[in-house]
Amino acid sequence: MSVKLTEGAVEALFKGSEVTRPVLQLLNIRQISSDLGPPRFRLMMSDGLHSLASFLLATQLNRLPEENLLEPHCVCMLKRTVTNTLSDGRRVVIVMDMEVMKSAKETGGKIGTPTPYNSDGKTSSPQKPAPSTSVSASPPSAAEPGPSQSYSRAARSSGQGAGRGFMKKTPMMAPSTSQASSTKVVPISSLNPYQSKWTIRARVTNKSNIRTWSNSKGEGKLFSFEVVDESGEIRITAFNKEVDKFSSLIEQGKVYYISKASLKIANKQYSTLKNDYEMTLHANTSIVPCTDSQDVPTMQFDFVPIGELENRDKDTIVDVIGVCKSAEDVSRITTKNSREVSKRALNLMDTTGKVVTVTLWGDEAEKFDGSEQPVVAIKGARLSDFGGRSLSALFSSTVMVNPDIPAAFRLRAWYDREGYALNSQSLTGTKSMGSSGKINWKTLSDVKDQQLGQGEKAEYFSCVATVLYSRKENCLYQACPSADCNKKVIDQHNGLYRCEKCNREFPNFKYRLLLSANIADFGDNQWVTCFQETAEVLLGHSAETLGQLRDTDEAAFDEVFQKANFTTHIFKNRMKLETYNDETRVKATVIDIQPVDHREYSRRLLNNIHKMAS
Repeated sequence: MSVKLTEGAVEALFKGSEVTRPVLQLLNIRQISSDLGPPRFRLMMSDGLHSLASFLLATQLNRLPEENLLEPHCVCMLKRTVTNTLSDGRRVVIVMDMEVMKSAKETGGKIGTPTPYNSDGKTSSPQKPAPSTSVSASPPSAAEPGPSQSYSRAARSSGQGAGRGFMKKTPMMAPSTSQASSTKVVPISSLNPYQSKWTIRARVTNKSNIRTWSNSKGEGKLFSFEVVDESGEIRITAFNKEVDKFSSLIEQGKVYYISKASLKIANKQYSTLKNDYEMTLHANTSIVPCTDSQDVPTMQFDFVPIGELENRDKDTIVDVIGVCKSAEDVSRITTKNSREVSKRALNLMDTTGKVVTVTLWGDEAEKFDGSEQPVVAIKGARLSDFGGRSLSALFSSTVMVNPDIPAAFRLRAWYDREGYALNSQSLTGTKSMGSSGKINWKTLSDVKDQQLGQGEKAEYFSCVATVLYSRKENCLYQACPSADCNKKVIDQHNGLYRCEKCNREFPNFKYRLLLSANIADFGDNQWVTCFQETAEVLLGHSAETLGQLRDTDEAAFDEVFQKANFTTHIFKNRMKLETYNDETRVKATVIDIQPVDHREYSRRLLNNIHKMAS
């Protein structure tokens, strides 16, 4: 059985008419250097009747020429295209998806005697194609109607010629209040920086708060939001004046017509969406609410099973869904820039029987209620290997509790039926933040026997230990209140406090913790140092609260330390040689403190017993 090239497809695609999966031959390919991002490839394609050099390969298909799969004389099926008019008036056909059906070697040369198709619509009289133009299985003819896989930005009247026998699909139109009322709505997946006119209809799935910045170039403000349609999703950002213009208009969950914004290569440092591009609003941007929104999806998820997280790389951005088996109380920590934020850890479980700890921050942590073990879906969480496999919600993440989606209903039914009784296994606490894989569990006697930390590099280990004693004397100091400085200040005894590093005097200070504690297990003991974050976890109070207690209620201050004694935790420690006053010694610093999961701890002890017995 043989297949012909789709005669007439070149003319139809150039005019923006609809062609279902045309089969064309590649005659030539040329790389175009681009300052906007990855290189682009210009293609000359032939349908056996006409040839056209105005085909442009989408960047996501660059692997085809780079891997030498796309070579002159190969035969291709164009699965999805979009016809655009550039700012200089030239028209291009962008190939969004294609499949190489026959390699150049299998084809054996040029098929037929195609003549160049002129951009003015006039074509030279082509010679009658030779009968040997067959290649392999039969493609659809350009004259055969079918559902469109191609989207054109050009407005077309019903009287415009579109090639022999083409059927036209009535385009979705923006409302008449929009300047894009005559422009067909295009899918998000077809957007690229080379388009000059387009309109999308999409639902807002996530909207950030307004943020401000100040640097050497000046200061300003921005906000961003994410939108989705049936084809994909994209991140949109507004700056300064556009923040004032659009921030109050955009509401999460609403659908809008958006046009006249600029597109650029996405900065993956700030965007977790699966789109090569992102959008920026400017003065001429049009955003019009859409009332007919039932067919626009609410959110696109690509859920990764929790059991699969072990096989994903650190810092990967993933979507997850799970039943919240348990949630810790909300706590407050001080970041490196001395900003206090709320955090809450959730333990999510899915049908793989695995559990992962997810950290929520800020308002999400404050308002979360896990008392009824809800289903939680998170879009765009960052995967970490700190303390094992764990997840953290980002500024750009979307957290949904009991979402109205099929995956949530299936998970709820499974958990209520059998999942609640499953002997689950936690991924958090089974691996280390290093690349070695397993947590480096040690007893304190092992640490001394093996002389951990005696080399040039720091060494890490984890242990289950009990606090024997913590020194309350000198555990607090008055520090510089500047955001990026934690240096000790000097009391000037005139109501001011001087920071030598900042070379400034301040009317106030902040308390910082530097705590020494002695921890022990069944074999030995070890003095360790806890800085601000870990000391607050160990003592159960913030440095500010402890400072106030020490100044106003010494008995309550002493009680905090008494309660901390003889509590058992998992300590993750760093051992490193340090020199102070010409004396070199190994210093143990606590970098993380976690509660003991006694079920997991017992399993580990039993495994160790079995290993020793065998």
